[in-house]
Amino acid sequence: MTALASLLHTPLLWVAVTLLVFEGADTISRRSNRHPLAHPVLMSVPVLAAILFATGTPYRTYAQGTATLTFLLGPATVALAVPLWRNWPLVRRSGKAVLAALLAGSLTAILSAVAIGWALGASPEVLATLATHSATTPVGMAIAESIGGIAALAAVTILTTGILGAMVATPLLNRLGITDPRARGFAIGVTAHGLGTARAFQVSETAGTFAGMAMALNAAMTALLLSVVALL
Repeated sequence: MTALASLLHTPLLWVAVTLLVFEGADTISRRSNRHPLAHPVLMSVPVLAAILFATGTPYRTYAQGTATLTFLLGPATVALAVPLWRNWPLVRRSGKAVLAALLAGSLTAILSAVAIGWALGASPEVLATLATHSATTPVGMAIAESIGGIAALAAVTILTTGILGAMVATPLLNRLGITDPRARGFAIGVTAHGLGTARAFQVSETAGTFAGMAMALNAAMTALLLSVVALL
């Protein structure tokens, strides 16, 4: 048992387990032709949770063990500038539409979440948390804390939003008849941040470029809008 306990606290173990579980989930997703219900993150999270529960491993231990993967999120986000640079002429020509879509998307994401929470009788703390659900996780958690929300709950709602957005975006946009990859990418980037952006890149580089740009701009716009509201 001592050897097993030591093994469970080995950082490389949890990095390996995470990568293996995600690779397995991604394989299933590819073989299903990227079916919305076969999203890799949607399948990976419960499997990893079950492994942690079965081994009695605290989440803190898992988080410490996978700190390398968490660190790599930074360079991965910065790397989104590469396709943005390659597609810069197209992005520049779409400037006015991008700004209009950003403002409309940010306001809709904030107001719809708060309205639904208010209708269900949520507390002010929960409403403040829900308002951040379409920002990226680090930004959303920081905003939630600054406006009286709950950072841990913000992380959960942001992850849930990303998974659901990545799942339903493609079939929903198909049903609505929206075919422009710029519009499709920007829409999923605003609503489903990083997970939506990853899904957009699976469709096309253009969609992924606009999704990555939308993710970054919406995080800044959400922070700005909620900061102004908090000051009123």
